[in-house]
Amino acid sequence: MNRDLLLVTISLFTWGLGEGMFLYFQPIYLQKLGADPIAIGAILGGMGVAMTVAHVPAGFVSDRWGRRPVMWLSWFMGTAAVGVMALANSLFPFVVGVLVYGLTSFVSAPMNSYIAAARGKWSVGRALTIVQGLYSLGAVAGPVLGGMIGQSMGIKTIYVFSGCILVVSTIIILFISTQKAHPHLETEGRERLINNRRFTGLLLIIFTAMFAMNLPQPLTPNFLQNQRQLSLVSIGQLGSLGSLGNAILMLLLGNLPGQVGLLLGQVSMGLFSLLLWQGTGLIWYGLGYFFIGGYRLCRSMVLALARPLVHPEQVGLAFGTIETINGLTIILAPLAAGILYQYEPGMIYPISLGLIIITIISSKIYLNSQRISWPWKS
Repeated sequence: MNRDLLLVTISLFTWGLGEGMFLYFQPIYLQKLGADPIAIGAILGGMGVAMTVAHVPAGFVSDRWGRRPVMWLSWFMGTAAVGVMALANSLFPFVVGVLVYGLTSFVSAPMNSYIAAARGKWSVGRALTIVQGLYSLGAVAGPVLGGMIGQSMGIKTIYVFSGCILVVSTIIILFISTQKAHPHLETEGRERLINNRRFTGLLLIIFTAMFAMNLPQPLTPNFLQNQRQLSLVSIGQLGSLGSLGNAILMLLLGNLPGQVGLLLGQVSMGLFSLLLWQGTGLIWYGLGYFFIGGYRLCRSMVLALARPLVHPEQVGLAFGTIETINGLTIILAPLAAGILYQYEPGMIYPISLGLIIITIISSKIYLNSQRISWPWKS
């Protein structure tokens, strides 16, 4: 691991700790501020809109003018957004902070492009899963700390502590080196991405799979508190198990071929839905949360599958397009989850499980039929 990849990893490890402190409690705090399940779903869907709109422009800008400035901007905005949430005393300003924080996800494509370029002798999948796995490892302690702080000092205080940690992460990322931009992307290259049928076919698979895996996640903390009567400390512990599962699955399975990793990630999320649906105690819910790592594994594996299908000059744009598709599912899934939760809270889990089974079958059929190869060297 070279210096730049190490700095990105340490910064993300620290960010995972700070973000993990509040992320799992976000729906609960929205409820405390007066939002009902449908409103929570709409707010999280609005966060998905913020996450979606900037991915392609950010990927394009990073290809043209460099990845480091885009990464710096995201870190600064994310830290500021948590500051806004920490200072908010009512729903509206808090939602503003949530939406701004969601907007900072435009860093995904530039950051993943940066990691892919700085990977050295590692494969793209290995580099992405190692870095994301260590981010998740940093997030292991976050929910436990957040739960303890929220239980004793109030949920609002969590955001103050989190913001201080994110400042440290931001300072670290300032020391990464610049990377060569690609300012002269030919028109032919841009048209090739648009007309690349295997890439666009992969986008459809990504959308259906990510929607199915996103559906059970947004309102699970509310389900555990309202329907299963778990405390904030217990929910925080489950969040830490989820982060641990993220780290272990990413680190152990990151070397697998993209097709295998994608399918195993979907199976893991199917187990999450099954165990949250049929589980009858904290042990079963904890086991379910461990398997939530399959979601991040799938997000890394689809990037690894897509990378060989595009020219090096198009990596940022291609990754930005994929993150836009992911963002669309983050818009739609919370809205669908809110409607289902309002009708019957536990219904989100069997429906998600059924959709995941369908996407596993369709993904396997598509990937086998396409026999994705490596048409362009990186």
